[in-house]
Amino acid sequence: MEQEKIMNRTKEIVKVSARGIGANLILVVFKAIVGFLANSIAVVLDAVNNLSDALSSIITIIGTKIAGKGADKKHPYGHGRVEYITSSIIAIIMLVAGITALKESIEKIITPTKTDFKVYSVVVIAAAVVAKVILGYYFRKKGRQFQSSSLISSGTDALFDAVLSFATLISAVVAMIWEYNIEGFLGVGISVFILKAGIEVMRDAISELIGVRIDSELADGIKAKIASFEEIHGAYDLVLHTYGPGQLIGAVHVEIDDDMTARQIDTLTRRIMADVYRQFGVVLTVGIYAANTSDDISKTIRRAAEEKIREYPQILQMHGFYMEHEAKVVSLDIIVDFQEKEPKEIAEKLGAELREQFPEYRFYINLDRDFSD
Repeated sequence: MEQEKIMNRTKEIVKVSARGIGANLILVVFKAIVGFLANSIAVVLDAVNNLSDALSSIITIIGTKIAGKGADKKHPYGHGRVEYITSSIIAIIMLVAGITALKESIEKIITPTKTDFKVYSVVVIAAAVVAKVILGYYFRKKGRQFQSSSLISSGTDALFDAVLSFATLISAVVAMIWEYNIEGFLGVGISVFILKAGIEVMRDAISELIGVRIDSELADGIKAKIASFEEIHGAYDLVLHTYGPGQLIGAVHVEIDDDMTARQIDTLTRRIMADVYRQFGVVLTVGIYAANTSDDISKTIRRAAEEKIREYPQILQMHGFYMEHEAKVVSLDIIVDFQEKEPKEIAEKLGAELREQFPEYRFYINLDRDFSD
C-alpha cells in the first residue's frame, strides 16, 4: 500500500513537471524571436533562462522516478533521498543562470547597444511575466501538496524568472519611450536575487541530506499518541530519519512499570507501532525504560536528582531513571542543550554531587541528544 502511494505521488509530480516543460518551451520560442528581432540581449537571456527551467523540470522528472523506486538489497531504505540531490542540481542551474545573467548585465552596462522594441514585443514579454507567475505558484502549490522539494525549488525559480521578465519589460518600455537602455542595471539587480535564491535552495537541500530536526508538531503528535496508552508513563528519545518526503523511519523509548511481563511488553509495543503508523505514516521501533520508583528510597533519590538538575539550566530533561536496589546502582539519562560546549563535564559534575549526597550508591548518567522537541 505504501509503495502504491509513492507511485501515485511520482505520477502526479511527473505530470506537473511535464506541463512545466511544455509551458517553458513555448516561452523559449516566443522570447527568442522577440529578442533577436529587438536586438535585446536581456530578452534572449530570458529565453535561455526558460530553457534552463525546462531542463530543471526534466531533472525533476528523472529524480522523482528514481526516488519512487522501491527498496532493494543495496538500498534497503528506498531511493527517496534522490529528490534532495535533484533539488541540489536545480540550485546549481539557478546559480549558473544567475552568474551568466550577472556577467552579461555588466557587459551590457559597459558596452550598451541600441534596441528596437515594438508594441508586439512588449505584449509578448508581459504575457511571459503572467505565465511565469502562474507557473511559479502552480509548482509551489503542487510541491507542498506532494511534499516535493524539487517542485518547490522549480516554483521559486519560476517566480524569480517572472521578476527577471518584468525587469526586461520595464527596460523595453523605457527603451521605446525614452530610447534609453537600462537592461544592464536591471539585470545586475535581478542576478543578485537569482543567486540568493539558488544559494537558499542549495542550503535547504544540503540540510535535508545532512539531517534536520523533525517538525515539532509531528514530534508532539507522536509523543501524545504514545502517552495516550495507559501503561505508558512517558515517551522519550524520539528519533526520526527521513528517507525522502513522507518516508520516515525512527525509534522511541517509552517508560513502563518494571513488573510488566515480556508478553505484555510485546503486545503493548506492537499496538504503539501500529497506531503510530496508521496515524502518522511513521515506521517506529519502540524501546523501553523500566520504572521502579514506588519505594521510599527510590522516590527520595529521584527527587534529589530532579532538584539537583534544576540547578543546571543547560539540562533540558531527565528520564530513564532506574534504581538497582541490590547492586546499589542508579541510572538516569539527561538531555543537555546543544549550546552547551562541555556536556560531559555537566554530567560528571552532576554525578559527583549525587554521589556526595548518597555515598553508598553508584550513579551512571547517560548523555542523550535533543533530537526532537
